[in-house]
Amino acid sequence: MQTTSSLPAAAAPRATRYYRFKPLNVGRIVLWSLFALALIVAPKVFTSGLALTMLSQIGYAIIICLSYNILLGQGGMLSFGHAVYTGLGSFITVHAINMAGAGTLGIPLVLMPIIGGLAGMFFAVVLGFVTTKKSGTTFAMITLGIGELVASMALMFPEFFGGEGGITTDRVYGGSVFGITFGPAIQVYYLIAAYCFVCTALMFAFTGTPLGRILNAVRDNPERVEFIGYNTQRVRYFAFIIAGFFAGVGGALGAINFEIVTGADSVSVVRSGSYLLFTFLGGATFFFGPIIGAVLLVLASVLLSELSKAWLLYLGLVFLFMVMYAPGGIASLIMMNLRLAKYGKLRGIISAYLALGGTALVAVLGAAGMIEMTYHLQLNAALGPQLTFLGATLDAHSAGSWFGAGFVFVTGLGLFELCRRQFLRQWGEIQEEIEHEIKRGEAA
Repeated sequence: MQTTSSLPAAAAPRATRYYRFKPLNVGRIVLWSLFALALIVAPKVFTSGLALTMLSQIGYAIIICLSYNILLGQGGMLSFGHAVYTGLGSFITVHAINMAGAGTLGIPLVLMPIIGGLAGMFFAVVLGFVTTKKSGTTFAMITLGIGELVASMALMFPEFFGGEGGITTDRVYGGSVFGITFGPAIQVYYLIAAYCFVCTALMFAFTGTPLGRILNAVRDNPERVEFIGYNTQRVRYFAFIIAGFFAGVGGALGAINFEIVTGADSVSVVRSGSYLLFTFLGGATFFFGPIIGAVLLVLASVLLSELSKAWLLYLGLVFLFMVMYAPGGIASLIMMNLRLAKYGKLRGIISAYLALGGTALVAVLGAAGMIEMTYHLQLNAALGPQLTFLGATLDAHSAGSWFGAGFVFVTGLGLFELCRRQFLRQWGEIQEEIEHEIKRGEAA
């Protein structure tokens, strides 16, 4: 008797192949298209020289803050030394540009950001192996120590770091290609914009890779990751190297934009702290949060610093209140309100938002008046007691000015507290209604 196993291979049934097609994510395509369009159109809308400079700074600040968020947001690694890799990438890039200008290095300016990225990656490979041996607080302290070490070396090796004056360069070298010399600021902006878009897309793609996913797992539960057979130190190390590469790209673009890299300031802990602060303010738990933080970083360092000498105090107060009331950053506030809009509840809370914003603004104006008078007495006493604040004249020696500013502050603060309590009650009711709708949908 012949069995089915003895049948010819041709007669054996063949397995049917099925092809699965994943539908396009139209929303994601629209968002990335809008992002690219914004980068292209921005200098056409904001045409002043200051605006173009700020747009260029925002471009490479986005790359740096997103690279830092690979450590902080995706890996849970609090670093106080990220400026080491942006700064060293800047220095290597400046030296490479000077060599190319002298004719000893045949690399066009378009590829110089990649040189900076490779430099940042190299130093991340060298320093990251020691840094990522530990996690948590120990990791943060090691990065702080390495940051101070490199900052002190910037003054010890003036041949490489240029001392206190830094190193200058000239980005215009070689012949023009299609009329592009990168002399005009607009050409430099579009170079930065192109790298900003590509690097942002690559870092977003990284979040969906197996390494990016396991990095999130290391952040949330490293013990379980080790239990399933992964080396958590190696995962952190690889992520550290990738973050170092993109940090170097951002630093190189900054060097190309300003054609100068200063000494210890470029690798200082203060610079690293600014990346930490604004990445947190933007929202480290969301991918687009650091983009918001990068915009705030440039606005604060360029505009706010010109408006007031107490801008660091204001910045510290904003950071304090964000930690207390919105630890997820601005991105989390946006996502919470998108959730309200999804269930049709946003319109009912707009009036509460306006009341909160109005009373908070009154309190801020009163507090700012007192702060400005205090700074005026300490720093500008020789100019007389009077100062101009938002179109109003204040007298730092007059009790009336102090009483008026204090009255505005106390009144605004009291009204804000009343509105806040009403807002919390309304917010709780809306959240309950949303939960009921979700449960009814699941039951149906």
